[in-house]
Amino acid sequence: MAEIKSGGIKIQHLYKIFGPKAASYVEAVKGGLSKADLLQQSGHVLGLRDINLDIPAGSIQVIMGLSGSGKSTLIRHINRLIDPTAGEVLIDGVDVCKMKTLKLREFRRRHTAMVFQKFALLPHRNVLDNVIYGLEICGVSRSESVQTAMRWIERVGLKGFDQRYPNQLSGGMQQRVGLARALAMDAPVLLMDEAYSALDPLIRMDMQSVLLDLQKEIRKTIVFITHDLDEALRLGDQIAILRDGNIVQQGTKQDIVLRPADEYVANFVKQVNRGRVVSVEAVMSPLHAGVAVGGESVAAGTTVEDAISMLTRHAGADSLTVVGEGNQPLGTVTLRQLACALTTTSEAGCYAAGSQADQRAFADASLAVSRG
Repeated sequence: MAEIKSGGIKIQHLYKIFGPKAASYVEAVKGGLSKADLLQQSGHVLGLRDINLDIPAGSIQVIMGLSGSGKSTLIRHINRLIDPTAGEVLIDGVDVCKMKTLKLREFRRRHTAMVFQKFALLPHRNVLDNVIYGLEICGVSRSESVQTAMRWIERVGLKGFDQRYPNQLSGGMQQRVGLARALAMDAPVLLMDEAYSALDPLIRMDMQSVLLDLQKEIRKTIVFITHDLDEALRLGDQIAILRDGNIVQQGTKQDIVLRPADEYVANFVKQVNRGRVVSVEAVMSPLHAGVAVGGESVAAGTTVEDAISMLTRHAGADSLTVVGEGNQPLGTVTLRQLACALTTTSEAGCYAAGSQADQRAFADASLAVSRG
């Protein structure tokens, strides 16, 4: 098996049909046979239809959708807990779908790790022995395993709990054990299947923060499954939204919020606080050669909400210069563009002549931001 180091993932034309004669229905599904018609005609269930995803190494790819959309089916193809009916799953160019038993077992042990929704801890093992379990399976010595495990136990905030048993821990603490166990394997690909959905909201947000802080250090390729849009927007470098086994939209959180592909996605994002999600470069006007810029500047990545706060503090200012690394000017963003980003106005409207409605939207947004 070729060496897998970075963990970049490419999924190409992936189909999954559940049933005894699945392969015989692939062409019909490719030809447009619907999930409902397939079930009615054959008793087979369409799990995934023509999934194509390119996940860069070191990024967090969120896959979201409602129950039954195919999220868990998709993530289980990456470590081939489920065999595809057709298609490829490439990790650093190596097709997982073509691996023989021994190579597949080695791949699962050393190149992927998984964090489950229900924690999946061994109740008769304490925290330390749960975390070293995977290392034991791989034949790592006890002393080295303990050293590695203790480091990750501390990193996930469980220092001093290494001798406790799962039934002595809260749900959030148990999930930290599961995360430490996965990280201890030092695999380039980390799979997280609704890992936080069983947690209370505050604990869930805390675990999201833990993951984001760790990712700055470990730079793993993380595939994160969720049905929660707020979680997806907070964690994802890229987001893919599934419906009935199909990807209906994929892109950055800016793409999803500003440019929903259809009514289904629009319904997902309609309650989102856009000001806290959309960043200024998503709505700025690019600079044209020879055009001078000046005045107040704002860093790329700043949210619309924070940019509005900056403008309200500078009387008379009606635009900001967006700057990147090294204070390099990238574009300009106006009051009107910021206002449009907070409303359901189409993206094109942000570049059109300002209307009274846009001005009222900005005034209302400014008031809301000033009140916190």
